[in-house]
Amino acid sequence: MGENFERMLSGGHPNSLGRTEDVVDLVLNNQKLLKKLYQCYFSTNEVVRLRVSSAFKRVTAKHPDWTMKHMDGLLSDIAEIDQASTQWTLAILFDQTRKLMSAGQIEKALQIMKHNIAAHDDWIVLNTTMGVLAKWAEKDSELVRWMLPHLERLSRDSRKSVSSKAKKLVDQLNP
Repeated sequence: MGENFERMLSGGHPNSLGRTEDVVDLVLNNQKLLKKLYQCYFSTNEVVRLRVSSAFKRVTAKHPDWTMKHMDGLLSDIAEIDQASTQWTLAILFDQTRKLMSAGQIEKALQIMKHNIAAHDDWIVLNTTMGVLAKWAEKDSELVRWMLPHLERLSRDSRKSVSSKAKKLVDQLNP
């Protein structure tokens, strides 16, 4: 396990996975390595952080309970990272671990996602976060009331993927 995850996640085309799947395999075979992967979120290299997000999403899909050891850090330090891939991945991680989170963690996750819907401009952040929030709003009329004005605004977005998603969710959430 002498591999350096930051080095493994560096290099190559920024839109490629690089060695992300190798890192995921190592972590899935040794849960203790998840801490090492988490530390790569603090890399100064944007590509490394992008691939950490991809790896974390894959590990969490298989073992959401493992991610809970890092949830407080995800909700604080990682949520502060101003990078689209980090923000849209957080929405996915929150959804994958929702049943395991405390009420306080859920509230903080909601704050982060609401902030991203209100203030972020990246289309993937908006689409992913809208989808997760709409899912969470199915049994939360207060969240529906909060979301509808934001979805109405986003339904007029110039990007077709954002406006289409927002319109679909308005229809879904409106009684």
